[in-house]
Amino acid sequence: MFKEFEKRLFSSLILIPIAFFFIIQGSIFFLFFLSILFFATCYEWFKMSEKNDLQKFLGIVFLLFSFYSAFQIREDYNFKVFLFIILICIFTDIGGYLFGKIFNGPKLTKISPKKTYAGVIGSFLLSLLAGLIFNYYFFIEQKIFNEDLIMLLVVLSISLVSQAGDLVISFFKRKAKLKDTGKVLPGHGGLLDRIDGMIFVFPTYFLISIL
Repeated sequence: MFKEFEKRLFSSLILIPIAFFFIIQGSIFFLFFLSILFFATCYEWFKMSEKNDLQKFLGIVFLLFSFYSAFQIREDYNFKVFLFIILICIFTDIGGYLFGKIFNGPKLTKISPKKTYAGVIGSFLLSLLAGLIFNYYFFIEQKIFNEDLIMLLVVLSISLVSQAGDLVISFFKRKAKLKDTGKVLPGHGGLLDRIDGMIFVFPTYFLISIL
C-alpha cells in the first residue's frame, strides 16, 4: 500500500505545481495546457475503445465538451473557483484511496472491486475538510462561498459527481479488460485514471452555472 502511495505522492508533487501554474496564468497558457491533456486523454480513450467506433466518437465528443467546460469555468470565473473544484476532486480521490486501504470493509460495486463504502465516506470527509480550509484560510479577504450551507452542498455535489465519474471510467476499463487507462503517471496509471472524476465535474458545474 505505502509503496503505491509513495508513487502517487511523488508524481502528484511534480504534476500539481505545473498544473497550478497554467491554471493561475489562464488565457493562452491554460488553453495550451488543456489542449495537451485533451489529446492525451483522447489517445487513451481510443485505446480503450478499439473495437467500438460509436464509443470512440461519443467519448471524444464528451471529452471535447468537458475540456471546453473547464476552459469556460476558468475564464468566466476567477482561478480560485477552478482551483476549488480541482482540490475537491483531488481530495475526494485521496480520501477514497486512504480510507479504502486503511478500513477496507464491504465492497461498493463489482464495476470497481477496490472501491469500498469506507472509501466513499473518506472521499466526502476529506473533500469537506479541503473545502473548508481552502474557503476560509486561503482566501480570507474574499471567500468563494459566504454561506456555509451553500459551500457544504457544493463540495458534496462535486465529490459525488467525481466519484461517479471514477466509476464510469472504471466500467469502461473493465469492459476493455484494462487495469489502467495508461502508464504515463507512476502510481496513477494514465491521465484518464487521474482526471476521471474531473471530466464529469466540469461539464456538470458548467451546465448548472449557465442554467
